[in-house]
Amino acid sequence: MKSEVTAGSVVPAWMTGPADPLCAAPPAHERAGGTEGAAGAGCAEPLPLPAPDVCLGGPAGHAVSRVARLHRMAAARVLRGLGLYPGQEFLMMHLWDAGPVRQSELIRAVELDPSTVTKMLQRLEHAGHVRRTPDPADRRAVLVEATAESCALRSAVERAWSQLEEQTLTGLAEDERTELIRLLGKVEGNLCHHAAECPGE
Repeated sequence: MKSEVTAGSVVPAWMTGPADPLCAAPPAHERAGGTEGAAGAGCAEPLPLPAPDVCLGGPAGHAVSRVARLHRMAAARVLRGLGLYPGQEFLMMHLWDAGPVRQSELIRAVELDPSTVTKMLQRLEHAGHVRRTPDPADRRAVLVEATAESCALRSAVERAWSQLEEQTLTGLAEDERTELIRLLGKVEGNLCHHAAECPGE
């Protein structure tokens, strides 16, 4: 999924691009994110915690692992009120952005295990957020698309991610946020290269 940097943050293309025919962009006042539930909640010890001796050869990797775990926990908190589990919002973001796609293409796009995506789609379909139909061009394939009813969820997901962004980056100046995104992009490039999973390769 395409993303772009705006005011020191990375957001999906569907949050910044032109409104699609299915869901119009929400009003500006609805896109403002709150700051409840600071990311540090639940951390009983002063941060940052020292790396265990076994991690001294890779302190950056240890820090990235801890941050990723805490970010996922924070995402779970803000998504819980929407009836979503972490990962389901990325699936919906792709459908809002791309329109109807084959389920096999969706699996590749979100880079998750096929069985995981199938379970996500079953839950989202049961909730009325997605629709699955046979592909007219190939009856063996399944088309997946976001429903018109998911438009309200789209607005709520955008607000949740704005809230999560503020929780994550509180205390960082705009130039620090921009630099953090730049550095994380380089780290991601290093890792996906060695994992042979870079987009377009």
